Amino acid sequence: MEKLHVRDLMVPADKFPRISSHASFYEALAALETAQEKYLSGESEQRILLVEDEKKKIVGKLSPMDLLRGLETNYSRVDTEKTLSRFGFTGILESIRKDYHLWENPFKDLCRKAEAVQIKDFIKGISEGQSVGVEDPMAKCFHLFVMNRHDALFVFEADRIVGLLRFSDVYREVSSTMKECHMEAIQK
Repeated sequence: MEKLHVRDLMVPADKFPRISSHASFYEALAALETAQEKYLSGESEQRILLVEDEKKKIVGKLSPMDLLRGLETNYSRVDTEKTLSRFGFTGILESIRKDYHLWENPFKDLCRKAEAVQIKDFIKGISEGQSVGVEDPMAKCFHLFVMNRHDALFVFEADRIVGLLRFSDVYREVSSTMKECHMEAIQK
């Protein structure tokens, strides 16, 4: 494991289905469902959708959680760091929900609003805590996965996204290594 780098476990970007950042909320919903069906049937190896702008540059990824966030537009107003320092750690989730009036509108109203929403209106950009370089060591990735709780990290080569490092692949490698270590210990 010590000698592994991001390049060794990443999945190249061209292996993922894409969707335009200008696609509607409902197009995103359909695309996610299609990706999931193809993944479950074995037709596709990936179910993560990469979001690209009009120049075909990858600007993010789309998940079911992003769709939920897109239904409630007030999430864009939540500044987590500011909120954490203001409220401390006790009762933080309930305080955020109340202060920003999250999910107070009837669900059907939120769904009606979604008709005019495009992916670019709610997709989160790529943060520093969600990106690594192709030659970065796995230790850096472990830290980012644990601290930021992402399901995948964007892999950059220079200023271009060349792939994704999925937590599931990293976990599989860690699990395999741990089993090998255990078997070696038993044999001694």
